[in-house]
Amino acid sequence: MYRYLFDTNIVSELYKLRNDKMDVNVRQWLRGVNPSQTNISCITLSEIKTGILLKARKDKEQSDRLNDWFENNVLKAYQTKAFVVNNDIALLASEYHIPNKMDLNDAYIAATAKYHNLILVTRNTKDFIRCDVRLFNPFETA
Repeated sequence: MYRYLFDTNIVSELYKLRNDKMDVNVRQWLRGVNPSQTNISCITLSEIKTGILLKARKDKEQSDRLNDWFENNVLKAYQTKAFVVNNDIALLASEYHIPNKMDLNDAYIAATAKYHNLILVTRNTKDFIRCDVRLFNPFETA
């Protein structure tokens, strides 16, 4: 059975289930995935919360909706399935970050996938192509 690490853009896509705007390919792929196969990084939690806080500066109502979704769906679903950055992941992230000039948060996410032997599910495969991780883009048709 495959195990997956969802990049932040995949978790964000899950929000679109609320208004039936989720990408059709992502929706179809998710139907075949058992939630027990999915994980996220603590970095993804930080990125989503940061986005919600930034949104609050411009659109408090939307920020409140996003925060409600985050607390009642994401945090509950991934409370025990969000990997933390340990020493090995931090050091591996440095190796991805410097030679590849990759965003540090992306490097942490890639290193988490590598360390835990997970398939990194992301829309932005090009951001991770130089890392030694297995990638999958559910937005692309099979």
